[in-house]
Amino acid sequence: MSDYVRIFDTTLRDGEQCPGATMNLQEKLRVARQLAKLNVDIIEAGFPIASNDDFEAVKTVAGEIEGPEIAGLCRCLEKDIERGWQAVKGAHKPRLHLFLATSKIHMQYKLKKAESEILRQAVEMTKFAAARCANVEFSPEDASRTERAFLAEVVEAVIAAGATTVNIPDTVGYAVPWQYGETIAYLKNNVKNIERAIISTHCHDDLGLAVANSLSAVRNGARQVEVAINGLGERAGNCSFEEIVMAIKTRRDELAVDTQINTREIMAASRLLSQITGFPVPPNKAIVGANAFKHEAGIHQHGVMANKATYEIMTPEHIGLNAEEIAQSLVLGKHSGHHAFQKRLVDLGFSLSDDELQKALVRFKEVADKKKIIYDEDLQAIVEDVVATGVRPTYTIDYLSVTAGSHQIPTATVRLRKGTRVKELASTGDGPVDAVFKAISKITHVKATLVDYTVRSVTSGREALGEVTVKVDHKGKLHTGVAASTDIVEASAKAYLNCLNRLF
Repeated sequence: MSDYVRIFDTTLRDGEQCPGATMNLQEKLRVARQLAKLNVDIIEAGFPIASNDDFEAVKTVAGEIEGPEIAGLCRCLEKDIERGWQAVKGAHKPRLHLFLATSKIHMQYKLKKAESEILRQAVEMTKFAAARCANVEFSPEDASRTERAFLAEVVEAVIAAGATTVNIPDTVGYAVPWQYGETIAYLKNNVKNIERAIISTHCHDDLGLAVANSLSAVRNGARQVEVAINGLGERAGNCSFEEIVMAIKTRRDELAVDTQINTREIMAASRLLSQITGFPVPPNKAIVGANAFKHEAGIHQHGVMANKATYEIMTPEHIGLNAEEIAQSLVLGKHSGHHAFQKRLVDLGFSLSDDELQKALVRFKEVADKKKIIYDEDLQAIVEDVVATGVRPTYTIDYLSVTAGSHQIPTATVRLRKGTRVKELASTGDGPVDAVFKAISKITHVKATLVDYTVRSVTSGREALGEVTVKVDHKGKLHTGVAASTDIVEASAKAYLNCLNRLF
């Protein structure tokens, strides 16, 4: 394995601090078990001093989850550390995570303490924690806005006091990648005992830079990254678990590091957290979004069909998508090309001639202009509408317009084309569909009796494709026509005309 980066997951602590994301004990256990399946290195299970519920949750996770280290967050206060130790001491691998602000704005307005007082408190409380737990992490809160010289002084002092991990938080998401990376490099070069501790990162996403900042830190020597599933966390969230892990996995050539994460459990973790918190994952979310491995543009679909690597830099199998989901990666819409269209028809069991395929493709494009996504049921209806009848139409619809309302007579204007000739008529009826049928009958001079008329929704939603089946009696013989469209009146007209075309 290349140089190893530890993954510290804070979904149950910082993630749960996201407004509306509170979890009960059983929900926390479900998430913790999934984190263990992911093979994370450290689970930060909560903030034990915050409440009795939080204490019990941390204690339960520590007692039941094996594999990862279990950490509890503590302020640099004796009561916090004692409470934290009582919560995590039952873990196979316990950790105490201490934090104390070191930036001028925090020291002046929140803590109202001078640098010397902060330094003394950090050292004393690190020693206090190290006397109870051999695994102590220290975080100088708001490190990215702390003067580097003072930050280095604090880091060196807490390592000497027993800290085994020093975390450099970008607490408010203020850093930019080059600055944050330079801060890690500065500590590597100016803290004499830095090799005795692991440097960690904890980046927030207020400027959308949490992942970029974390990667910059890794490139400059950080060997632990603090993350949350789906990027959940305070304000704009934390560094995204799935994004940092897959970035390291995909760009190992540049980063020269690795993790021990079982990436095939990523999608399951994302979906579990979304279901528990009620926070939906945006479709365009990297790695775990619904569209992350889907392709609609024709040129992209053609490339993926030839070689997935043309437009996919990682495989959907690597994050745990199943075979059925992977099979749906080619999304049919108005941007799709004939390669993807033909492949999907073959997958559905249709074998069309070149002429039939071209007719179906034209109809597909017409439907795709009216609805965002074409489903398999839509394709089946399109093929049946255009190809399956086997009827070469005598008449085709050139123009169709209807007016109807509660205080007006339903009227239809229809223009049909027969070869190079067109004829247009208007007619009224009991409703818009009846008016259309009467207008078509007048143009074609065919008197047929409507025996059956049915409509069904091929797919769901506002843009659903409607399929109309029409049966007519003409001189004692039944004829059936089927047509589909997002417009039921249009589908009705085409289905009725299909019946009449059979007569010719």
